Amino acid sequence: MKKVISALGLVFASVSPVLATTYPVTIENCGYQETFTKAPERVVALGQNTVEILLLLGLQDNVVASAFWPTKVLPSLAKQNEQVKTLTVEIPTLESILAQNPDFVPAQLPLLLGPESKVAKREDLATVGVNSYMSPGMCATKKAVGDMYGSRQKLWDMTFLYKEIADFATIFNVEDRGHALVEDFKKRESDLRAEFSKNKKDLSFVFWFSSSSPSSDAYVGGKNSASGFIANVLGGHNAITSETEWPTVGWESIIAANPDVIVVSSLDRNRWALDNAEEKIKFLKSDPAVSQLDAVKKGHIVVMDGQAMNPTIRTIYGAEQVAEQLRKMGLN
Repeated sequence: MKKVISALGLVFASVSPVLATTYPVTIENCGYQETFTKAPERVVALGQNTVEILLLLGLQDNVVASAFWPTKVLPSLAKQNEQVKTLTVEIPTLESILAQNPDFVPAQLPLLLGPESKVAKREDLATVGVNSYMSPGMCATKKAVGDMYGSRQKLWDMTFLYKEIADFATIFNVEDRGHALVEDFKKRESDLRAEFSKNKKDLSFVFWFSSSSPSSDAYVGGKNSASGFIANVLGGHNAITSETEWPTVGWESIIAANPDVIVVSSLDRNRWALDNAEEKIKFLKSDPAVSQLDAVKKGHIVVMDGQAMNPTIRTIYGAEQVAEQLRKMGLN
């Protein structure tokens, strides 16, 4: 990871600053227009992905606070993140956000800043003169009433992420850095696809995020989610056919799907016992029915950073993490 960031640093240094933002600049985002007269100086970033993009762009001096962290920050970004105040690793309150006197509040998820959010709506922030932003990939979901995550009719891909990086790069006048970061991600995806396109096995995957208890249904990545994208990059497919972003699926259905590989998430939040990867693996191996799955009997259980199952910059890191384990299993 450090090598990647160091390499990016060299790219940043070598890119000629021909790209520059002319203020005021207006950004079209999820049906809203946000006009910036200068680069924001007091950002409260809601969601791990939002923070990590800003840190990858070298904008830690502009970020005063953050919230909502399913896992720890990327190790290579830990030093930059030290100067950013964490309001909470869970869902913050509007009061705690406004107490930081923000001039920009970007968010990763609708539950943090959406029409049905209990934290804030974009109109709430506009009323007090604060610009906002929602991750473009989340605006591409189709939502039913009461559904915070929605469903996808088309497979998520990195295009949404590149749009988000480019928007932030424009807003903060660091377009050269944004370009370098996008090119790095594109190469990493291309390298994985080139390697795994040679695999004719068309592996089927189940991506298990968590469960409230061993007897509960599993929260899994849906067919067209970031998990489905990872499966696609690695030359396979998601065994879950639901277009819901985060369906809850009974183990009977997972047994019927009989995936070739089970990917279990590793989460640092400790909300539920089964947030822990080791607890998931223990269940898979000890449950009388689930332990009979081919993937379990063959040891085709892979551990992946849980944040990578969200449509974020972590997704490509997650694909690389799974790829490394598949190679050791001879499944590449």
